[in-house]
Amino acid sequence: MNPQDTMMLGRQAIDLTIMLAGPLLLVALVIGLVVSIFQAATQINESTLSFIPKLLGILIALVVAGPWMLTSFEDYFKLVLTNIANFGG
Repeated sequence: MNPQDTMMLGRQAIDLTIMLAGPLLLVALVIGLVVSIFQAATQINESTLSFIPKLLGILIALVVAGPWMLTSFEDYFKLVLTNIANFGG
């Protein structure tokens, strides 16, 4: 396997990581922003208030996007396993 193929697999792994983590991080960001605005409007300074909504939002996002995330990871894993014989040289 030449260095270009190795770099391509590494780049695909990074892209896949960003694609899989992106929706969950975006949900946590939006929920955190909404809770922060609520806290600022009501002057409630409780740091644990945002934990439960973020947890529930991420769980809902996992239920909704989970099949797509699993399929994407499975496709990449199959690609790596089919090319594993080429890694040795």
